[in-house]
Amino acid sequence: MTLSRDTPVAIVGAGLMGLAIGQVFAARGHDVTLYDLSDEVRASALERAGTIFDLLEQDKDAGLAHLKTEGDLATAVAGAGLVIEAGPERLAVKRTIFLELERLTDASVVLATNTSGIPIREIVAPLSQKFRVLGTHFWNPPYLVPLVEVVEAEATSPELVSQTIDLLRSVGLRPVRLRADIPGFIGNRMQHALKREAIAIVASGVCDAETVDTVVKYGFGLRLPVLGPLEQSDLVGLELTLAIHETLMPALDVTPVAQPLLVKLVAEGKTGAKKGEGFRKWTPEQADALQKNVNEYLVSAAKQRRLEEETEGPGRSG
Repeated sequence: MTLSRDTPVAIVGAGLMGLAIGQVFAARGHDVTLYDLSDEVRASALERAGTIFDLLEQDKDAGLAHLKTEGDLATAVAGAGLVIEAGPERLAVKRTIFLELERLTDASVVLATNTSGIPIREIVAPLSQKFRVLGTHFWNPPYLVPLVEVVEAEATSPELVSQTIDLLRSVGLRPVRLRADIPGFIGNRMQHALKREAIAIVASGVCDAETVDTVVKYGFGLRLPVLGPLEQSDLVGLELTLAIHETLMPALDVTPVAQPLLVKLVAEGKTGAKKGEGFRKWTPEQADALQKNVNEYLVSAAKQRRLEEETEGPGRSG
């Protein structure tokens, strides 16, 4: 089967990520089946999807007409050209799901996992048709954050990867291709490298967590939406980047395991905003206000991307 702009899509898991992924495809006219074992999750799925259509000011009736739920996996994947697994981030669970998907679907159907960091080769280890499995790491929430890391494992068919990238681009997402199946892929590796250094700075007493966040948000963070780290290096000149690295690299944190401060906070039950304390102390009002601010920023950016796409024509995204 060749993936196309009208390929039916099945999503395994109708929770937070699965539903959101399905909404993206349904908004662009794909028939989407959301599979979930939970009656409660399935019962609320269409209502939850409706709130996303409303948030983005999209045609809710048209979008919901392309969405349906199903409690039987075989029925859910029947006729699908692309099946995306969005289950728990546990290797054993994902292997079980993919063994079932391999059994229930034709060899021409593309099977994708939304894992955020587990190497694809580990998920597909017990499969006999490894060639049709790839990684599609959507970022949360995918209807607001367009990046999808498409991971080509050693056994994955390059042609299926190319088709998946074209399909993702056609629904307004921004797919990138990874030609190596590395833990954490690209985004999470860079994100958590930054977190490691941020935690180390706080742990060493240089400053508090609020100061670290301020430096990111009001310093280099302001440039990140329009200027990537390697673009910035080229613009300022690699000789300057090299000079800074020669001074800085020996001083950066290289702790090979989870930061001791992070381990300590989790052990003490200080696990973040929901508990009132993590690296910083939180009231419910502060946490809600910050989440609202993030959502408003992402919604505004999503609407701007859609306006640019409509103005410049198909193919703009990606």
